[in-house]
Amino acid sequence: MKKKNPQSKSKKPSPKTSPAARTKRSWWKALWGFSWKFGLALAAVLVFVGIYLNSVIKQRFDGQLFQLPTVVYARILTLEPGMDISLQEVRNELDVLKYRKVQQPRYPGEYSASSTRIEMIRRPFEFADGPEPDRHVMLTFDDGGLTHIQSLEKRGELGYLRLDPKMLGMLEKNTTETRLFLRRDQFPEIMVDALLTTEDRHFYQHDGIAPLAILRALAANIRAGHTVQGGSTLTQQLAKNIFLSSHRTIWRKLREAYMALIIDYRYSKDRILEAYMNEVYMGQNGSEAVHGFGLASRLYFGQPLQELRIDQLALLVGMVKGPSYYNPVRYPERAKDRRDLVLKLMMENGMLTAKQYEQAAFRSLDVQKHPHIASRQPAYFQQLSNELQQKVGDAFKSETGIRVFTSLDPVSQQDLERAIAHKVPQLSKAANKLEAAAIAVDRTTGEIRAMVGGKRVGYDGFNRALNASRQIGSLAKGAVYLTALAQPEKYSLVTTLQDKPISLQGDEGTVWTPRNFDRRYRGNVPLYLSLAKSLNVPTVELGMALGIDNVAKTFTQLGVPGDEIRPVPSMFLGSFTLTPFQVAQMYQTITNSGKKAPLSALRSVLDLQGNVLYQSIPKVSQAVPQQAAWLTTYAMKRGVMEGTGRYLTNQFGWAALAGKTGTSSDTRDSWFVGVDGREVTTIWVGRDDNKPTYLTGASGALRIYADYLASRIPQRLVLPWPEQIKTIGFERQADGELKVDCQSKFRLPVWDSQNQWKAECESGPTNWFKKLFQW
Repeated sequence: MKKKNPQSKSKKPSPKTSPAARTKRSWWKALWGFSWKFGLALAAVLVFVGIYLNSVIKQRFDGQLFQLPTVVYARILTLEPGMDISLQEVRNELDVLKYRKVQQPRYPGEYSASSTRIEMIRRPFEFADGPEPDRHVMLTFDDGGLTHIQSLEKRGELGYLRLDPKMLGMLEKNTTETRLFLRRDQFPEIMVDALLTTEDRHFYQHDGIAPLAILRALAANIRAGHTVQGGSTLTQQLAKNIFLSSHRTIWRKLREAYMALIIDYRYSKDRILEAYMNEVYMGQNGSEAVHGFGLASRLYFGQPLQELRIDQLALLVGMVKGPSYYNPVRYPERAKDRRDLVLKLMMENGMLTAKQYEQAAFRSLDVQKHPHIASRQPAYFQQLSNELQQKVGDAFKSETGIRVFTSLDPVSQQDLERAIAHKVPQLSKAANKLEAAAIAVDRTTGEIRAMVGGKRVGYDGFNRALNASRQIGSLAKGAVYLTALAQPEKYSLVTTLQDKPISLQGDEGTVWTPRNFDRRYRGNVPLYLSLAKSLNVPTVELGMALGIDNVAKTFTQLGVPGDEIRPVPSMFLGSFTLTPFQVAQMYQTITNSGKKAPLSALRSVLDLQGNVLYQSIPKVSQAVPQQAAWLTTYAMKRGVMEGTGRYLTNQFGWAALAGKTGTSSDTRDSWFVGVDGREVTTIWVGRDDNKPTYLTGASGALRIYADYLASRIPQRLVLPWPEQIKTIGFERQADGELKVDCQSKFRLPVWDSQNQWKAECESGPTNWFKKLFQW
């Protein structure tokens, strides 16, 4: 058999590829090459963008997530058994702190009261030395003050109880937004549940984005022809609010979703929820944007978030959809409909019963008439800012989340503002365009309890308490008489002064003829009565005998800046100018037995971690002799009893107040300094254009002080008895002098430094006759 030659085997011709097929194959090949390259590039871009976004998110979340404001608090009232404080005073404090009066306290921020007891649940608060939980206590009072503090939880007696301080507001730090940061566990759980039910019910199940929700929202928007529904999760909203703008673009939505995925991956759901509830925009407080439920609660209801009712919490949750559109003050009907919708969703999801829903939906919105974070004290805040700059400096500017504790007494501030707002319009009937300023300071520590810079008490503007330097008139007399009483070998309260016409020759040939306000002369006048009745002529006679330089030295010892004093005879009658702040310092020293305590508003400053940046340390020094200051204050008490301040006696005689009126020349300035056991209160009334007011210290500023005390219950003024001060009996002579008479019921204190008064008393004619009769 013949083998076939493979070489001779004929080949079949291969079919030819059509041009179209070859083009299609090359197109797919090119597309495949482009696709995997593009995919690789896209993946690289996504990875790169992811790394970048991850670093941005990590830096923000792991660092300082929010720029927190400086929160300012009033003084902390510490209650102790044996304290001289009445039940009504504590009730006033609780009312200012917005505790709710109920029949039976069940929650923090509630109290009940009887004639002798207050039962209350003190709110939890993070004090400077650490946090304290809420405290359920019973306070018992008698006529002498607070007698017992009983813990109703541990059934034992407490040695003290600190009340949570009033939040005064926030200091601006060049930011357009504010918030009050709360931890996740500080948000009411029912509010959290309502928020998730309303805004993102699958929050704990999704991974940061919810594709089905996005598709549902897209379909609804297409059907409506405009945006009627959003598909963003709370995590997406958080990413947008913190990192992105509000412009609606595809690129922004993609970044928002990507960042939401990263946030959800990196952080726990509770951390994300905490950040959202502190970040969500809730409206405006003036020019500042309010963020977070914690601050919104203060803005709309004036209460801590933890103390809001269910209907109030539902309103805040409903406002998340549109704080401007659902503003409860501007659009109450919209806001109520939205709130009721949230309440209905809460009922449908088992958070409320039908009865609870009806009760909550029946309530009015109950928001503040004029929403605000806290009552403004612009004059006080100016002083506070000055002290922060001086005592804390750059640390205050650079830190965030600082807490500032002040010395402001919220009851004193409220009542002083009310007195000025109430009385100045009445006084203006006698003189138009009246202004007023006031400052109340602690008599012993010098801490500023209240400050009002003008009759428009809540408005920023010229702070007259700090900056209005006006003639002080008869307020200068306190220093003149103290200078004399510091020389017990020459002067005492019974020293006879001459009230008769005098004329003084000036260096340039001018003649000054001082006169008493009533244009009368009384002849011989005891020193104490001359101060009590604020007589001009005896004061000038006394000042000239003491010497201008000696009296000027006393002013500086009392805390008056030396460059403010004009060393001329008219200074004895207050021809020079001081601010209410400077007057308050002067009389704080006099009425604190001569111990000067520099006036201050700042107690302590803490950073976000609780570290103390500043702590005030009391600095009290003996500026003038204790006995002389004590006797001067006693003469000021006589001024309230029988002198220019006697208007106060009928209503407040029991409080043994001290006071001094002041009227400048031509009645341009009306002054009064009132002193009780708690405070030294300085009040000025006048006109900014320095025209006459036709008001004396007694008919102007004194009336504001009386109105203040009508609501701010005074404490009885009890002065510690100094060494070498004794009371001696005196008999009034026909010529106006006082002579020693140990048996007389009319008695006055004297500084018996050398026992000379005791010797004179024992050697007096009455005692000599008595000893002879006994013999």
